[in-house]
Amino acid sequence: MGSGILAENGRPDRSHAEEAKAASKRLQGRVQGLLTPAPRSVLQSRAMMKTLSSGNCTLSVPAKNSYRMVVLGASRVGKSSIVSRFLNGRFDDQYTPTIEDFHRKVYNIRGDMYQLDILDTSGNHPFPAMRRLSILTGDVFILVFSLDNRESFDEVKRLQKQILEVKSCLKNKTKEAAELPMVICGNKNDHGELCRQVPATEAELLVSGDENCAYFEVSAKKNTNVDEMFYVLFSMAKLPHEMSPALHRKISVQYGDAFHPRPFCMRRVKDMDAYGMVSPFARRPSVNSDLKYIKAKVLREGQARERDKCTIQ
Repeated sequence: MGSGILAENGRPDRSHAEEAKAASKRLQGRVQGLLTPAPRSVLQSRAMMKTLSSGNCTLSVPAKNSYRMVVLGASRVGKSSIVSRFLNGRFDDQYTPTIEDFHRKVYNIRGDMYQLDILDTSGNHPFPAMRRLSILTGDVFILVFSLDNRESFDEVKRLQKQILEVKSCLKNKTKEAAELPMVICGNKNDHGELCRQVPATEAELLVSGDENCAYFEVSAKKNTNVDEMFYVLFSMAKLPHEMSPALHRKISVQYGDAFHPRPFCMRRVKDMDAYGMVSPFARRPSVNSDLKYIKAKVLREGQARERDKCTIQ
């Protein structure tokens, strides 16, 4: 299509497909090399990333309390609807294809600040390297399929396998002991048994024997089991259960000052132990930031373990 269009210099323009392919190849090379040794100067990059990514909210969240939730699955299975229920309790009947959406929610739970970044990924995954990077930087995962679509369930099985492989590679490099909290989510259970193409017993096999993986059948449309799913996910991740939608007070951005540790602000919500706010200005950290974060994690992990030992002694 672009081959018939001439640029100002008289040469044919490269097609969008060729440009996308070239960009994907460049990113794939960078992702493949992100676990190679890097200079020690990047050891501070994770803290830098958290500071930069929180800049618009001007909130100070400790890096150890900052997490990323990655939502994966095929197209049209309801990933964005589940995210919408989590963030604002709403459901939109109109379908809009997702390229990649990024959201951020900040919490004040008993005086401690937490930050949860939510990455709502594309079901088409045109750039495999980007999906791999999303997996590498994720802390908790939701894999969504539609109960009335067998192919979407097969995609979840492939995604689960890829996550375990990618995270296993990273764990070998960092020698982490951390587990991998994951929920397999069968959406659209409001469609009824006549439309079902995936038996519950078959889906439950994906999580059997893994205490950090759970299976839920939900309906984002009817808001069935959605809160319960997030409660279990955060419990498996050893995060405060108040981060689940039903267990904290939701505050709009106009009351964002309540998140600063000042007495007069705390009096506004003194009757609540936990409250959360969706950041309207959140922007996804750049690919460079994500790559630096992974490299820093690989280099820093050994030193962190030594510091922990010294603290205990």
